[in-house]
Amino acid sequence: MPSGENQKVSYSELKSLNIWQILEHSAAAFPEREALVFGSRRYSFNEVKRLAEQCAAGLHHHGLRKGDRIALIMPNWTEFVIAYFAVARLGAILVPLNVRFRRQELSYILRNSGAKAVITCASFSDCDYIELLKELRPDLPELAHIVVIGQSQGGPGLISWESLLNETPGTSLPAIQLAPEQDLFTILYTSGTTGQPKGVMLTHYNLVTNAIMLAEGLESTEEDRYLVAVPLFHVFGITATVLTAYVSGASLVLLDLFRPEEALSLVETERITIHHGVPTMFILELNYPNFNRFDLSSLRTGLIAAAPAPAEIIRRIRQEMGMNIISAYGLTETSPCLTMTRFEDDDRTRSETVGRALPGVEIKIINDDGEKAPVGEVGELVCRSSGVMKGYYKLPEATAAAFDREGWFYTGDLATVDADENIRIVGRKKEMINRGGYKIYPREVEELYYRHPAVLEVAVVGVPDPVLGEKSMACIRLKPGHRAEEIELREFLRGKLADFKLPDYFQFVESLPMTSSGKVKKVQIQEEFIQNRKP
Repeated sequence: MPSGENQKVSYSELKSLNIWQILEHSAAAFPEREALVFGSRRYSFNEVKRLAEQCAAGLHHHGLRKGDRIALIMPNWTEFVIAYFAVARLGAILVPLNVRFRRQELSYILRNSGAKAVITCASFSDCDYIELLKELRPDLPELAHIVVIGQSQGGPGLISWESLLNETPGTSLPAIQLAPEQDLFTILYTSGTTGQPKGVMLTHYNLVTNAIMLAEGLESTEEDRYLVAVPLFHVFGITATVLTAYVSGASLVLLDLFRPEEALSLVETERITIHHGVPTMFILELNYPNFNRFDLSSLRTGLIAAAPAPAEIIRRIRQEMGMNIISAYGLTETSPCLTMTRFEDDDRTRSETVGRALPGVEIKIINDDGEKAPVGEVGELVCRSSGVMKGYYKLPEATAAAFDREGWFYTGDLATVDADENIRIVGRKKEMINRGGYKIYPREVEELYYRHPAVLEVAVVGVPDPVLGEKSMACIRLKPGHRAEEIELREFLRGKLADFKLPDYFQFVESLPMTSSGKVKKVQIQEEFIQNRKP
């Protein structure tokens, strides 16, 4: 479906607002328009605002105030969105936690953040969060309250969600003074590959300005309907989905557990126009056996981000799903987006780059000497923008190390820039493979394998070698019903790349280890290779 059919929205008046005021603005402009959908539950903007105010009043009644940290542990449910805006109304700080986290991660983040309250579901998937939090509570002296969804009576030491919303009927909350550029809205803990996760501090201004830039790029309006398949506890959900939709008055249709069949069905039945996703989601949808049975004609656009997007997958999304897909790049530390492709870009730009810097974003590619790299040369991407974090929570040294004296933030990503200022991400600086002095950028190899008819997913990693220092290994998941041998896969690349870039090892797997944001856990693949290698 072509872009730009909806009337463009002016966002200039929204840039100085805090996140609660964004909801107020949409509720005033579109009071009865559908804002939030999950299964049979449907809420208008007025209803979302009313429920968020009730939630905020209940939290205030229990002593929660501006600056207090409130953790959320729940999937993509309506309560997440309501709590999100309730926290904003209080001027408190949101600490969203991955629903896959267990004892060690939960204990560390709740203690490190000093969370005063946790809002969670009684259980989800295979985890009983209530029992887990009860076990952890003695070691969390600052945790005063646990609010639980799914237990109508709560329990000892618990507050039920239903009672929280109805404890203070008719109570008006005091006005909160917020400085959007200074006051935090969220602390998001990064899923670091080594050491403990770091808390990324993002302000109201960081998120609102980034959401506005994305809404403008997507030409989002109140007529749009967003499929919320990416996790809400991730920055992709918090900014690029919830806030980007609500700055334009668009609807959110929630999916709490991603399954390709259910996602495609929701697109059809809810007439979804904007479908964000990580590459793996689109790969699974495109390869779903009954893909062609779904009516996807409502789809207009969406972001593919959070992990490297193979050019072949972008091409297939555009051709087979009829979406004017936008490729975007960013980090948790940048709220998240720094670049995106545009609707008017040619096919090569759309499939091979992550586009140009968003308005107001400054980007440089620098070499190992700290100098600006020439066009086409690989270097580290550094940036300055309104979305760049305030810093890492309680980590002044790590914060200082991430910035230079001129305020440039060092992303750790390797990239090139072309003559038209389009950015191509080569990979993470730490993931570059040094094979006897020759540099191998895994993404270059991965991109080619996505053109092989038998390959569903692939990850190329460096593994230790006593002679060369490192060799490369391709970890490959084949499409159902397909077969491929090592010699065939190695020969597939011969002549397309230099010989030293051809993988030294191959490993065929049923699945690749993934983070919740859709990134492959390459360190885990490397560790398993080392553990399983024969002496």
